[in-house]
Parts: sequence; structure tokens; C-alpha cells
Amino acid sequence: MATNRPSLNPSAPPDDDPDVLPKAAFRSRSSSSRHRPERIPSSSSNSAVSFERSTSKPVASYPSKRSDSEKLGSQREISDDEARFVYVNDPGRTNQPIKFADNSIRTTKYSVLTFLPRNLFEQFHRVAYVYFLILAGLNQVPQLGVFTPAASILPLAFVLGVTAVKDGYEDWRRHRSDRDENNRTAQVLAPGGEFLPKRWKDILVGEVVKVTADETLPCDMVLLATSDPTGVAYVQTINLDGESNLKTRYAKQETQSTPPESTAGLIRCEKPNRNIYGFLASADVPGEKRVSLGPSNIILRGCELKNTSWVVGVAVYTGQDTKVMLNSSGAPSKRSRLEAHMNREVILLAVALVALCSIVTVLAGVWLANHHHELNDLLYYRKEDYSGPKPDTYNYYGVGWETVFSFLKSVIIFQVMIPIALYISMELVRLGQAFFMIQDKNMFDEGSKTRFQCRALNINEDLGQIKYVFSDKTGTLTENKMEFRCASVGGVDYSAASDGEEDGHSITVDGETWRPKMSVKTDPELMNAVMGGEGIEKANRARDFFLALATCNTIVPILVDTPEPSLKLIDYQGESPDEQALVYAAAAYGFVLMQRTSGHILIDVLGERRRFDVLGLHEFDSDRKRMSVIIGCPDRTVKLFVKGADNSMFGVVQKNLDLDIIHATKTNLHSYSSLGLRTLVVGMRELSEHEFKKWQSAYENATTALIGRGKLLKAIASNAERDLRILGASGIEDKLQQGVPEAIESMRQAGIKVWVLTGDKQETAISIGYSCKLLTSEMTQIVINSNSRESCRRRLQDAASMSSRLAGAGSAKSPLALIIDGTSLVYILETELEEELFKVATTCDVVLCCRVAPLQKAGIVALIKNRTDDMTLAIGDGANDVSMIQMADVGIGISGQEGRQAVMASDFAMGQFRFLVPLLLVHGHWNYQRMAYMILYNFYRNAVFVFILFWYVLYTAYSLISAISEWSSVLYSVIYTALPTIIVGILDKDLSRKTLLKYPQLYRAGQRDERYNLKLFIFTMMDCIWQSIAIFYIPYLAYRHSDVDVSGLGDLWILAVVILVNIHLAMDVFRWNWITHASIWGCIAATVICVIIIDSIWMLPGYWAIFNMMGTGLFWLCLLGIIVAGMVPRFATKALTEYFLPSDVQIARELEKFQNLNASTISEIPMSTFSDPQC
Repeated sequence: MATNRPSLNPSAPPDDDPDVLPKAAFRSRSSSSRHRPERIPSSSSNSAVSFERSTSKPVASYPSKRSDSEKLGSQREISDDEARFVYVNDPGRTNQPIKFADNSIRTTKYSVLTFLPRNLFEQFHRVAYVYFLILAGLNQVPQLGVFTPAASILPLAFVLGVTAVKDGYEDWRRHRSDRDENNRTAQVLAPGGEFLPKRWKDILVGEVVKVTADETLPCDMVLLATSDPTGVAYVQTINLDGESNLKTRYAKQETQSTPPESTAGLIRCEKPNRNIYGFLASADVPGEKRVSLGPSNIILRGCELKNTSWVVGVAVYTGQDTKVMLNSSGAPSKRSRLEAHMNREVILLAVALVALCSIVTVLAGVWLANHHHELNDLLYYRKEDYSGPKPDTYNYYGVGWETVFSFLKSVIIFQVMIPIALYISMELVRLGQAFFMIQDKNMFDEGSKTRFQCRALNINEDLGQIKYVFSDKTGTLTENKMEFRCASVGGVDYSAASDGEEDGHSITVDGETWRPKMSVKTDPELMNAVMGGEGIEKANRARDFFLALATCNTIVPILVDTPEPSLKLIDYQGESPDEQALVYAAAAYGFVLMQRTSGHILIDVLGERRRFDVLGLHEFDSDRKRMSVIIGCPDRTVKLFVKGADNSMFGVVQKNLDLDIIHATKTNLHSYSSLGLRTLVVGMRELSEHEFKKWQSAYENATTALIGRGKLLKAIASNAERDLRILGASGIEDKLQQGVPEAIESMRQAGIKVWVLTGDKQETAISIGYSCKLLTSEMTQIVINSNSRESCRRRLQDAASMSSRLAGAGSAKSPLALIIDGTSLVYILETELEEELFKVATTCDVVLCCRVAPLQKAGIVALIKNRTDDMTLAIGDGANDVSMIQMADVGIGISGQEGRQAVMASDFAMGQFRFLVPLLLVHGHWNYQRMAYMILYNFYRNAVFVFILFWYVLYTAYSLISAISEWSSVLYSVIYTALPTIIVGILDKDLSRKTLLKYPQLYRAGQRDERYNLKLFIFTMMDCIWQSIAIFYIPYLAYRHSDVDVSGLGDLWILAVVILVNIHLAMDVFRWNWITHASIWGCIAATVICVIIIDSIWMLPGYWAIFNMMGTGLFWLCLLGIIVAGMVPRFATKALTEYFLPSDVQIARELEKFQNLNASTISEIPMSTFSDPQC
């Protein structure tokens, strides 16, 4: 190529261009040559070319793609009031008159002084804790002192203390991490012009910092210079946004060649904000005009420098002002449905508590009124005291106040009706459940070596009640690993590549063999056309087609060593798997991308080494849906290659040229889409010298604009991408992940509706739907792809009438599938048509949304979430799925090929879509049934105890004196009965994993709220009333004519209630192990020991009472009678229900028991509700 041809150098991008990503900022080479040397090989086009040989070092790499909404932050101009002024290498002046935040960070919540008040303040956000605090305070009033002060405070203090210890330990770990981070050292420019080590926390805004390879950035800093003469640096942002691919950052040429000690100037930047993808600033450099700065000129704290020897930058944001710290807040907390429903029962228990207290209060008032004349002589109510030398008065306040005191005292005594231990028990159970989910080998992804992640501990049980699953397609249902399958070139379909042999095309460089890392199957006819066997016209079109594939991309070739010294593999790395597949395909057909530098690309074209100068590159954006590259060819021509979506490309082709080819290409594209292939259209046009110079001038003006840069560059790209000649189209297969069809079928049997929301075109989405068994041939498809609101209205009305007609056609309901595109959703969502869409969609078995934007995905989830009580789950792998994941009740991120934004925003994360089956059908089912039972059991356990106290009050003149010692009352919920329910909540399994996976219909039990509902709560309360009657009245009737004291009866009652509630729990345990045995029987033994210890303390009431009671046979007879009388009704009800009205779970349990005895009859055992999802 002639040296005097004007060209652009991509190493100096318009760094804050939000739409044309800075692989392409293209300053005129003639205007920038004075700032940096050109690195152009001296060899001719056919000579050997140097290639950096490294197993990891790329020749170039580029920043990740961002949505338009994330890129718009750099298109406005900042005023002085909104700006931060940073004087380069002058921190003293920068921090005057107001000193900016230092570079120390603090992620801890507490300090030594604030820990206790702040932690207590946070814990008392739970209303239940406030309730117990008020009751403990009331107990301190002398007139209301039912318990001693210590005993009344102990339960609440225990719960608060355990939580405080946990929070304190976690915060201490954060404090230790902060200390280590703040004391790390970095190289900071000292006044003498030398870089000296300085602790991170002491770095100030305005100081010049040097970072070397593989080091972490200590602050947000604007690049001044890099080790690369072109000012390029590569960083990894995995600690910031979770993406592991390298990003490119640039130093401005105005500062690149200036020694660090001589660097000066003023940076005028926006104030600290949370936008990690945007940065707006300008720099006044001495001797230069004002230059603009953008996202590609700043490196953020937490990034790691890769494949760059060193960079020098100036600190602009430090410490708490850095973007990573401003984004450190967690995702919004979600609350489980079960816990929300639990509030209904808590309110009912509160009503019952008030009712009991009111009954006691009324009866106490009546009793006092009826016995007012006897109160002088009764020991408990004596008004006057004659024990002293002169008469005195007891603390008696009259019938009115004594009645009020009776109500308050009864609230204090009956307070455990609302179980304080339930909340901490739920946290511990969820923690245990999360541990076993994480350790489940069936959810370990061998490919990525990643375990299941439980990022939210408060919604484990929601996994057992999911009704709708909203899934992304690419990377979630598919592998996001693309394979080139076929091509249409010049209107001719070349689709025999899938049946051909894999091409091992290789080239020879300096006696070494270079071969692409991945081989691609080639079509013999297309290969023949490339080689010229079908004429020069077809050969030129085919060669231009593959040249476009090899050049119009952002792929970086990396040379990888092999065990054979003479063999090297070329690994094409890039952000887009589609681009990788296309470049590998081009290599298979003889167009091998060898090298990409700052200004040119080297390609081996059918054995001939050729250099192509990159004159301009316009990156893909969601408005244009295209990308283009301007290439200077060896024959001194300038060509514009463009690739993009079909609906975008056919709008910019020459309308009167190659009409037959355009029509044939459209036909081939439809065929490819019907096969489920991802398609791209490729076009080109040659630029005349006048057109190129006009484009170059407009481009340089746009790149130097301080405001509106993105819109200007987008307009320039759109103006260049016109009057294209169609070269062809490609078909790429994105294979389904392993087990996806089986997973979808299992979820369908489980009563879970799967909706797929994808950005692919309709034909591709439908084909994938059939491949993964989401769509079947029996389904009636309702397609809505309209371009106006009225058209959408008509289609929705037609769909509603069709669904009604099919529903009433007969007993066998025809399955329906709704297929709708993003254009139609624009006219439907957030309008009056949304309700119509909801009615149609909920009658369909499958919904498939095509060409949808990220916010439309969230809108579809909200459509169901806001109108039904059904639980929703969203699963995706990319940044475009984040809004959908956060909108759903449960969000799951896939650790895939598109970064980790979805994982970071999710509640749970895993490696494969198929893991949804064990997660929902196994762990979800277990978690739901365990937590539901534990909540009901805690209500029952405490209610039994309260009703025993209530019956006793009725026989003590409503005096609210408890027979059970205050220490036993306190320990009842903490030691006597707490551990077994936690163990059962973590370990119990009603059904085996094998059975749950074999019969997915069992999952519907959670959808129907079978284990936790109002009816079960009422039956549980009726059972607890009966058991409390048995516990109280059997000893009462046995000892009423004896001289046993109240303490002895109290010991009998506490032992009886502990034994009974633990036997009640044991009766409901499904799978026993030694831990369950130890917890249940161990708690009974612990209760006996504690009662003996309490009664052995001479200073406490009831001294030696238990020993007197246990020495008689009547004591043991009463215990036996209580157990039998209390449990017989429950046992009988359980047996009759399971025999005459068995649930699906019980039938499956019976099946498990007898399958080894009579395997031949297993399939004949019917399930009562499997065929009826409404049961």
C-alpha cells in the first residue's frame, strides 16, 4: 500500500465514544505521527511476519459491549459546579480548599463504639423483637413482676446475643480485610521525580501512580502513559463486573510521550458516581489544545493490569469515592413467600393471645368483685398488714387497677404464644439447607468446575413453589459455543459443510506449522468456488465474503505452544462467540487471521501473506444492529465491509442491484433460521478517494467533539453503511446444553410453565423451541408479530377467542403456544392491552418471546408477578438478563460465556440449565416441606405450653401464678425443644432424590401449599388444645386430693409437655439418622437433667420437689397416660388420612417401601392427584 495514502490508526480511539467502541478511534495517521512511532513491518505482503509467541499474551484486546443506556453518560457537558478539578502531580493544590476523600476504604458496618447501639437498632427492625422487649420491660414493673428480672430478659437476650455474635464476627472479618487492603503499597511519584512505595490509604487525588503487570489498581486513575508506544493497556475487570475477558484502555497521545516527572495539567471531570461504564472529563495539557477523556481513558480500582508492563496515571477518585466502592451495596433483599404467609398466622396467634388475656382479665375482675369483702383475710389479696407494731397497707390498688394488672400480667405469662426462637431457627435451617445445596455433586458443573452458589439465604423454601420459569435462550438453553454450519454466497446455498470433513487448514511460518485451534467442516463446492473453479465472478464474491469474515471483527489471535515444537495453534479470542466461529470458518477456507496490531491486520490469503490497514471500525450497537470496518487493501483500494442482522442489512443494500441474489439470500436465511441457526448477513462497497476523505474529515471532527460525540459517530457510521452489495450470509449453530429437553419436560410434568425470552429472530426461536421440546407438534401456535397498536389489539382478541374455542372443544384440551415478538410488546406492555396479553398468555402452555429487549424481559416477568400469587423464577447468563432476574421472585444466574453480571445479580447461581431439575424438584421440594413443617411445629409447641398455663390460671383464682418454675419456662423454647426442630428442618427428607426425579408431579405439592395453609394451622391448633388438656388435667385429676405441692405438679407438667412435643415431632420424622435420634432423645434427657438441677438449688422455689414426685409410681403412670391420651387422636387421624385420603407424597412413600418387594406392580400404583393439577 502506498505510504502517502491517508489512513486512520485504531490505537488512538475516541475514548469516550459510547457507541463506536474504542477498538476504533481513529485519529488521522498524518496528524498523530508526530506523537508516536508507527509499527509497520518492513516486509512485503508475501514476507514472513513476526508474531508474538505466548501462551497468554494477546496482540490486542477490546472492551466489552455495553447497552446504549449504559453508554449515554458521556454525551453531556459538565458545568463547573458539577466538576471536580484535578491538578496533575499537584495533590496539594488539588485538595484545596476542600480535601477529597483519602484512599482508605471501610466496608465494615460497626466500630467499637457503634457496634452495640447500631446492631441492636438493626435487630429491632423485627417487630417481634420489639414485642418481646416491651413485655420484658413490663415485667420489671413491681406490680407486674411475674418473673424475676433476669428470667424475663434471658430469652430475648439470648436471641439478640447469638445474632450479635454472628454479626460481630462477620464485621471483624471485614475489618481485617480492610486493614490488609489499606496497607498494600503502590508506586507514587515523589517530588524528586522518583517513584517510591506508598500505602494505598495514603494516596491522594492528584498524585501520579505507577502500576506494573499483574498488579491491582489502587484507585480510579486517568491513564497518562503506558509501556506500549501506542498508549494501549489491557486490564481485567473481574473484580468489578465479573467479566474475565480483557478490556482495552488508552493513554492520550498528548501525555503518552511526556516523562512522568514532567507531566502537568488540569483534569476537569464529573463528580464521583456509580456508573462504571461512563466517564466524562476533559484535560488541559500545556502546549496542547483541550482534549476529551472518556471511559477508555480511566482504569478503575480493583482492576488488574494484564499483558502490559506498566502504566502511569493520575488519581482522580480515591477511597469511598471510587466507583467500585460506590457500587458495593448488595442487591435488594427478597422475602420468602412462606415467611410472608407466616405473618397471617402470627396475627391469628396474637388475636388468640389477646383473647386468652381478655378472658383471664374479665374472670379476674368478676372474681375480685364477688370476693371484695374477703380480701382482708385472703393471703394473696390482703389489704391490711397487722404484722407490725401498727397496722399498715399492702400494695393493693382496688378492683379496677388489679383487673388492669391482671391483663398485663397475663400477656407477660402467655407471651411465648408468639415463638421468639422461630426467627433464629429459620436462619439456622436455611444456612444448613444452603450448605447441602452447595455440596450437591449433582449440581457441580464439570465443564467450568463451578459449584452451585447460594447467594441469598432467605428464600430457599421458595424453590419448592415455583410456577413460572422465564428463561433466556442463548447461553442458558444453549451452550453459547458457536459452530459454523453453512453459508449463502452470491445467493447460492452451501449447506453441505455439516456432512463434510473437518478442515485442518494450516500455514507455514519460518519453518513452523500454524494451525487454527478449532477445525471447521468445509463445503467442497464452496471451497471450489473460493479456489476459482466456478468462474472468476463467483471466486471474487466468495473471497470477499471470507475476507469480510476475517477482517470485520474484534478477534485477537494468540499463538499457543504445543508439545510438538514445530506446531503452533492459533487461538482466536474475543468477546463474541459468533465472531470466533466466523473467523475460524474463514481460516478453514484459506483466510487465516495471523496478526492484529494497532494499525493493521495480517491475513494469510490462500497461502499468500497480505497486510490490510485498518482505516476505521464502527462497532455494533443496538440501534444500527451492524458493525463495519474500513480496510485499506494491498491493491490500494479502500473497502467497507459490513455484517449485521438481516432486518438491518437489507435496509441498506442497493435496491436495484443483484435482486435475484437478494431474493435467494432471503430464502436461504429463512431456511437457516428454520433449522435453529443464528444468521448474519455480510455486505460491502468500495469507497472512492473522495468518499473516504469526506468520511475521514467528518470522523475526525466527531472524535474531537466534547459533547454529543456518540450521536455524531453513530450518524457517520450510518451514513457510510449504505448502498451495500450483498456478499452472502452465514448460518451458525448454537448447540443445546446437555439435558435441556429432558429438563423442560420434567418441569412441564411438575406443573411449571416455561417461558423463553430471547433476542433471536422468530424462526430461530421456534426451531430451538422444537429442539428443546418446549414446542411440540400437537400444540396450536398463536403468533403475534404486529407493527401497530390496533393490529396488536385485533391479534390478541383473535387469540383470546381461539383459546376459548379450543378450551371448550372437548375434554382433551389442545395445548397452546403463544409466540410474540418485541415489536408487538412495545405496543402492549404498560398499556391497556397488557391485561389482554395476560389473559391469553396464562391460558397457553408455552410462551415464546422473540426479539425482546432487556427491559421487555422484566416487563414479561412483571406481567405474571403483579397479577397472580404464583411464584416466578428467571434464569439467564448475560447482562441483558439482569433486570429479568431481579424482577422475579427467584433469580438464577448461569456461569456462562457472557461474563458474570447475571450471577452477581442473582439469588442462586449454577453452571447448567439442567441443574434446575434437581434444584427445584429435589432441594426445592425438601426445603419447602421442611420449613413449612418447622413453622407449624414451632407454633404448636409454644401454643401447647401457653394453654397449660391458661388452664392452671383458671384454678388459682385468676391470680396469674405459674406452677412451672420461671427457669423452666425460659429454657423451654431455648434448650428443651429448640434443637430437634432445627435438625429435622435441615436433614429430614420425605422422599428420596430418585423418587422425586422419577415423578416430577410430586413437586405440585408445594405449588398447592399442601404443607402450609390455614386449614393445617387450624387443625394444628385444635390438636395442641387437646394435648394441653391431656397434659394439665391428667395430673390434676390424679393429684387433686393429695398434698403434693404446686412445684411438683409444675415439674410433672414441664416434663410431660417436653416429652409429648418431642414424640409429636418424632412421629412426623420421615428419615431417621443418629443426629436426629441424638437431638430428640437428647433434648428430653437434657430437660430431665435441668429440672433436677433447678430443684436441687435450695434457694429456689420447689427445692427437692422433683425427687419427691419421681419416687412415686403415680408420677410415671401420669406420664404414660399423658403420652397415650395426647397422641392417640393425632395418631388415629394420621393413620386414617393416609389410608383413606393419601396425598401424592404418601403414595410415593408407600411406593418406595414396597418397590424392592414387588417391583412388577410399581407402575400399577396410581397417584391420586398427578393427573389433576388443580387438586
